[in-house]
Amino acid sequence: MATHKFIIITAPSGTGKTTITKYLLQKYPKLTFSVSAATRQLRKGETDGIDYYFISTETFKQKIAEDAFVEWEMVYEGKYYGTLKSELGRIWGEEKIPMLDIDVQGAIHVEQKYPGTCLLIFIKPPSIEELKRRLEARNTDDLESINTRLKKAEYELSFAEHFNKIIVNDDLEKACRETEDVIKEFLGWSDVVHGS
Repeated sequence: MATHKFIIITAPSGTGKTTITKYLLQKYPKLTFSVSAATRQLRKGETDGIDYYFISTETFKQKIAEDAFVEWEMVYEGKYYGTLKSELGRIWGEEKIPMLDIDVQGAIHVEQKYPGTCLLIFIKPPSIEELKRRLEARNTDDLESINTRLKKAEYELSFAEHFNKIIVNDDLEKACRETEDVIKEFLGWSDVVHGS
């Protein structure tokens, strides 16, 4: 398992990580989004098995006991997220490269388990003030949720130096290109667009 490469992109909520990840997945069919398991409720517009594997807390805890996760975290009180070993196996079985969009702590745990086989990229907001503005502009969270996310972001930023590459997203197009260049270098890809 450890001979397979994979990419981890992490960032505080509202930093543009999802947009950057989607850009890369569309450009490089060889990259595949690793679907995480989550115990939170399915949101409007989400699909089970595509956005997340939505499972109950009881099932999640059972899978922890079975050592079914590469990593897992209780990201917010009572809300668990994790990467299933079976999900990475599925992607590698298709001869593709998994892209994990996971929490900072989860990323560090995975890197410790698979040193040298994963690339850790941290997408950083220009500032906490700008992050607050972006979260408010999304209009999806109440003030309490925004403040919780901002506190978590400050905590996550303290781990940035553990990552192979830190990319500041002050310009989305530039951040997409920088992330792309880092990934191509890690995978030994030339400027040729890699298909499946």
